[in-house]
Amino acid sequence: MSVKLLNRLEGALEQAEENGTYKHLRFIEGPIGAEIQLEGRDHISLLSSNDYLGLANHPEVVEAARDALLKYGASTASVRFICGTQDIHQQLEAALANLHGTEAALTYSSCWSANTGLFAAICEEGDVILSDALNHASLIDGIRATGKGVVRKVYKHADMADLEQKLIEYQSAPSRLIVTDGVFSMEGDIAPLKNIVELARKYDALVVLDDSHGLGVLGKTGRGTAEHFGVMDGIDIFTGTLGKALAAGTGGFVTGPKAITETLIQKSRPHLFSNALPPSVASAGCKSIELLLEHPEWVQELQEKALWFRNHLKSLGLNPLEGDSAIVPVILGETSTAIKIAADMLVEGVFVTGFGFPVVPEGEARLRFQISHAHNKDQLLNAAAKLKACLR
Repeated sequence: MSVKLLNRLEGALEQAEENGTYKHLRFIEGPIGAEIQLEGRDHISLLSSNDYLGLANHPEVVEAARDALLKYGASTASVRFICGTQDIHQQLEAALANLHGTEAALTYSSCWSANTGLFAAICEEGDVILSDALNHASLIDGIRATGKGVVRKVYKHADMADLEQKLIEYQSAPSRLIVTDGVFSMEGDIAPLKNIVELARKYDALVVLDDSHGLGVLGKTGRGTAEHFGVMDGIDIFTGTLGKALAAGTGGFVTGPKAITETLIQKSRPHLFSNALPPSVASAGCKSIELLLEHPEWVQELQEKALWFRNHLKSLGLNPLEGDSAIVPVILGETSTAIKIAADMLVEGVFVTGFGFPVVPEGEARLRFQISHAHNKDQLLNAAAKLKACLR
């Protein structure tokens, strides 16, 4: 057996450890919440979770998952088109379509699978895809997976002049797709969707919105970035996840016209070759959507907490990036600095993650605070105070 590859990998890992950029897994001993038990330590404040509405351990969501586990078993042990479709999958997809105001929905094993399986299935030679420069890696990989004849272009982040120029350049293409995140996960800013929809209508383009970090967070009723801007009817295709604000455990989805979802059933490789969602996850997703629709006040309270925390950091001179989402990044510079400060924060009882290259550009490493409806003001005050102390 050749050991050259292993030696190379081990050397790279050792170098990362030496540089202070090695990513160590942390083991949580219990459920996710505003406070967690972490490797024998109690009462650790968690500000790194996507559990924006505090549903990950909500008793009704847990009960729905448990009941489905007892009713349907652990899994279908099959892909959807063979014998992997249960009525709970149909119920979840109907709920997702209703939530987004679309004709149909289709679930995937993850939003990564949804995004990487969408574009190759629906785009043909000559079609043009225009993608925001800061889109999530899953969108980037999904667009790269399209055929050679599909034109793939990137427009400058949230730059409507650049987007319009490219729409004009490709007016004669069979189809044009504008692809954007709703909330950009590393920046915490939101796409200018109202302007994007106006340009799409002007130049006869489709809009594809990945609203993984917007659903349950933005809008009057938590329907996301499109509701925030009042353009729900201007989005042709939504993609998203069950694993963030909906906190069902895992899973992703595409919602839009039935012609889209039916085409994906026929042609989308991640859907064709991945097992169906566990019924416990599908049932938990149904319950989370039900709770979201019943409690729009949770969304409003989350928005208020995120705004308060961002403003409080500013008052301490900590300069978080601007934005309206529940993601509040603080730029620290080098990757090793962000990882070290995150480790120092954990010693102080606050779990927040440091992100560096290649997730963000060199020199723009950051701590990413993620606010949840489950957080109270004392926890947020403490996190801000600990950050200021660690930086000092």
